[in-house]
Amino acid sequence: MQRPRFELPEALVMGILSKLPVKSLTRFNCVCKYWCSSFQTPHFISNNYHNNLENNNLNLLLSRCDGNTFQLYYSQLSNEKDQNYIVKQNIHLPFFKNDLPSVYGACHGLLCLLDPSKDKAAIWNPSTREFKILPPSSIQRPPYFSPFEETYLTLDDISFDDAAFGFDSKTDDYKVIRFVTLTFVNSEEEYSHPHFMYQVELYSLRSNSWKEIPSPDDKPTETNLGNNYVDGICYWKTETGAYLDFRGLILSFDMGKEKFSILPIPEFVGSFPEYYVDLLVFNGSLGAIVYPTERIDTSFDLWVTSEGVWTKQFNIKSISGVVHPLGFGKNGDLFLRDTNDEVLLFDASTQELKELEINTYLDHFRFDISLHVYLESLVRINGIKEIEKHVIRQPARDA
Repeated sequence: MQRPRFELPEALVMGILSKLPVKSLTRFNCVCKYWCSSFQTPHFISNNYHNNLENNNLNLLLSRCDGNTFQLYYSQLSNEKDQNYIVKQNIHLPFFKNDLPSVYGACHGLLCLLDPSKDKAAIWNPSTREFKILPPSSIQRPPYFSPFEETYLTLDDISFDDAAFGFDSKTDDYKVIRFVTLTFVNSEEEYSHPHFMYQVELYSLRSNSWKEIPSPDDKPTETNLGNNYVDGICYWKTETGAYLDFRGLILSFDMGKEKFSILPIPEFVGSFPEYYVDLLVFNGSLGAIVYPTERIDTSFDLWVTSEGVWTKQFNIKSISGVVHPLGFGKNGDLFLRDTNDEVLLFDASTQELKELEINTYLDHFRFDISLHVYLESLVRINGIKEIEKHVIRQPARDA
């Protein structure tokens, strides 16, 4: 007797599949054409991402510099605390060979890589392994006339020191904003005094092009801890005032309105120059981690803002030997760098500090280690699959 055949409703099947990791869904693409096309619909991509968001399925990348080749690479860490956040694989980016790209994002599982010294950038989905090289800017660089020297100066250098990557929900578009510094000199003088001019460029994934937008009066002065994008707005720290009278400000940019704004950093959060104030994203909100500049045993305060109101989330008191915070992982765990440039983890649940088994002693620029956190995502970027010319993944041995 033939058993009756039961078929699940397609909506239920898609609901179950949307809870699976991206790696599994990539394998299931070959099951049938319907599944393959369904995985590419905005509805399924959104459901999969929000399931990862709800379950806090964070992925951790540690940015490092190889001590032998002096090339930047990324260590992907296990995302389970009971595995002691060991290195699973190392990811090298030949596309940025001999460069030290900065990482911006993540936004919907996407990362943006920008070279600060060259007009070279890419958007990368490390989950789907899709890689998109951005076109170079076609924006004109204006001439600079020096009234003191009564001559036009020569453009000597272009740098891209600060940027952000985010999403414009109004136009369903991913955008990159970057600050451009133009350095001019008098080519007829042997030791010419440099003059600076600034531009701001905005890239649209939808149009695959750059455009110039009005530059704000204030420029970013320091990098953030990891991501600097929250709900359509990008943030940087800036400063005003003279020495011993610094005042911290937050420069923000609305991706939809394409407008800059200035926000104050409340005095109770931390004052200059007694405290470092590092901006970061904590549980989907803009936060600031505050710690003293003069430190023997360092304490950390975490402040988070919601609708313009700053609230202290917690305080970590007197951690001996810690130099700098790197960012947060799962469940409020704080990654730190110590005086020996080793990576430590402060367990928020047990209030314990432990050294992770990440061998950084052979790294170059160990003081420049950074942490980047992203959620798995199926978001497509009209790029190409990773090829060895751009990305090389190696299983970790002795990491």
